[in-house]
Amino acid sequence: MRKTLYPAIAILALLSLVTLGVTQEGKKTLTGYLVDKACSARLAKQSDPMAAAANHTRGCALMDNCVASGYGLFADGKFYEFDENGNKQAKELLGKSSKQKGIKVSVEGTVHESHLMVAKITEVE
Repeated sequence: MRKTLYPAIAILALLSLVTLGVTQEGKKTLTGYLVDKACSARLAKQSDPMAAAANHTRGCALMDNCVASGYGLFADGKFYEFDENGNKQAKELLGKSSKQKGIKVSVEGTVHESHLMVAKITEVE
């Protein structure tokens, strides 16, 4: 019994550490510009996507088709698509913001490839 019990415990402990490492590795805080997904492809094709994202307007992001497409974050020259929770928070933030363009935000969440599972979005001055 001991011959199988100890190796089984060791394997479970190892798997727990691997899972913990993957989970911790994906948690991040990113800072960049809030952009709707409908406009993100056009902005990504610009020579300087971050500058293009900084000029994206709040009015555009609140247009019906842009709201329906969802939101994301341009950070470090890359677009991260938000999950449903992030889309909800982004729309609320856009509705309250006094800025007309270049909505800079800090986003806490978990990154998986180019998707961002959002925990919290905060506007940055």
